Amino acid sequence: MSRIGRKPIVVPNGVEIQFKGGTLTVRGPKGELGLSIHPSVGLQIDDSRISVSISEESKEAKSLFGLFRTLISNMVVGVTEGFQRTLEINGVGYRAEISGDHLILNLGYSNPITYDIPQGIHVQLEQRNRIILSGIDKELLGETAAKIRALRPPEPYKGKGVKYLEERIRRKAGKTGIKK
Repeated sequence: MSRIGRKPIVVPNGVEIQFKGGTLTVRGPKGELGLSIHPSVGLQIDDSRISVSISEESKEAKSLFGLFRTLISNMVVGVTEGFQRTLEINGVGYRAEISGDHLILNLGYSNPITYDIPQGIHVQLEQRNRIILSGIDKELLGETAAKIRALRPPEPYKGKGVKYLEERIRRKAGKTGIKK
């Protein structure tokens, strides 16, 4: 059994949890999130903690045990504190702009790229080369950041492209001339 799955989830004050018909709803000061719970995973909800258990001893149930505990924990953290991801744009002439609910990126291509910001994600720009994404749904936030990064991943020779702020790019040496 998973060590992570055995840990109870502490529910802070101001967070309301509702479990009906196989769907868990977490409501807090920042918003509301829902999750469909697998039938082989059971939940025990007390006043200030949630415990996850499994109803059968199958390999699938054991693998879902820790997963659902982590997903529920991320929901509780999301509706109380929220999540944030920062992207950095490197390159001459590379920049970003916000226009309504669109993110316009100039990434060295002949035309700018217009990216539609999904519902539930907030975008801020710090200078013109740092994009700060924030939201309550960790999965949606990570997916959005990965899609923006995939528009122009960082290359190893000059380091140009879109990268996560904490990401380290392994640089390669360029071509060297052979002396005769």
